[in-house]
Amino acid sequence: MLSQEDNELLCRVGPGTPMGAFMREYWLPAFMASELPEPDSDPMRLRLLGENLIAFRSTSGKFGLIANNCPHRGASLFFGRNEEEGLRCVYHGWKFDVAGNCVDMPNEPAESDFKQKVRAVAYPCQERNGIVWAYMGSRSEPPPLPEWLPNLEPNCQVWMRLQESNWLQALEGDIDTVHAFFLHGGHQQTKDALRGSDAYYITQQRHGKFVAQEHAVGASYAAVRDAEPGTEYWRMGHFLMPFYTMNAPGLLGIKNQSLAWVPLDDYNTMVWTVGRQAPLAPETETVGGFKAGYVRRDPLGKYDPYGGRNADGVPVRKFEHTTDWLGRFRPIANQHNDYLIDRDLQRTMGTYSGIPQIAQDAMAQESMGPIYDRTQERLGTSDVMIIRTRRKLLDCVRAHARGAVPPGVDNPELYRMRSGGVIVERGINGLDAMADLLFDRVPLAEFRERWEAVAR
Repeated sequence: MLSQEDNELLCRVGPGTPMGAFMREYWLPAFMASELPEPDSDPMRLRLLGENLIAFRSTSGKFGLIANNCPHRGASLFFGRNEEEGLRCVYHGWKFDVAGNCVDMPNEPAESDFKQKVRAVAYPCQERNGIVWAYMGSRSEPPPLPEWLPNLEPNCQVWMRLQESNWLQALEGDIDTVHAFFLHGGHQQTKDALRGSDAYYITQQRHGKFVAQEHAVGASYAAVRDAEPGTEYWRMGHFLMPFYTMNAPGLLGIKNQSLAWVPLDDYNTMVWTVGRQAPLAPETETVGGFKAGYVRRDPLGKYDPYGGRNADGVPVRKFEHTTDWLGRFRPIANQHNDYLIDRDLQRTMGTYSGIPQIAQDAMAQESMGPIYDRTQERLGTSDVMIIRTRRKLLDCVRAHARGAVPPGVDNPELYRMRSGGVIVERGINGLDAMADLLFDRVPLAEFRERWEAVAR
């Protein structure tokens, strides 16, 4: 458990808070380029780290992120005119470019230089492969973008969803690897699983041995279970500063996917899933052969998190969008409708929870309350990664408050990491044995050749 003081330190992200100042030194995934599809398209409300901002795309296609309130009298720039390389407040006509410069002040005399003295709060933006990143920190020259492997793919896939809870309790759900085969897979049985897949091993041994160790920009973990005679299945993932996770499902070396748990404020989080799980592959190939799959029981056809159709073939709507501060990517199944829980499905073990897959994690984390009182929790052996991550964050935030540069800010290459599962010989530490692949130190093809040679 945490003290109340430490809990507050980790959870509060607004201006002036230690965690907020720490996070602002990193580039933040802010929005998708497709949300502002055209130059001079409609402005968009956006909240990040407790600040209400307006995102817009200028005539030349540059992205801007500017404070909601016009510096003149405070009217919202959301209602502004996006025209001719700037956003113009409709109250008095003041116009601002993407850097926050006031470029026109039509209600002042032509000879006035007042506009040279007025700036709106604005944050640098940079687009890479469909994601628009924002820098809200103290540097006049932002650091380099992190070499986050999923976003380095030219056609990287991006899914987003709003979660109504504090960022840390949302993130902790993703490094709590043991929950997956209860909450998500408690209904799965070994007889339904593909031999050699993660479900095949985990349904036989839902507990496990848990390992966690630190690295330069966070911590790594593994859940270890018996596999074939003389071997173990190591299911490995990571936490990366300040809010990234690379979870364990999937095949190490094939999977290139990560999540970002971006705080909108103290009580709401935008969950980004970026990259790919794995290319299409024959289902006969297993973990030991670098590919795997398992049989999913999805009787209603509505448990695919990002699309699909119901039993009648009707497309299932997953999200709703409105223009308010928290209106982007709000799941249809949410806490206000009990996550569309189907008790009959739960009773009959059609799924373990009876809740659509996209809402299962949110249910567990949001039902704790917006910020859980961690003085009340009781942690077990499977929580070793959560304990390690909290300690790492507390140490780094306090060090930053004393003047230290946050880990990874000036070392973008440290974000070139991978996660996933693999079978290793019993007695070998999989995190150490697979370090060259986990930390992207050797080309995938070279590592695969080396691994297959050992397997032979």
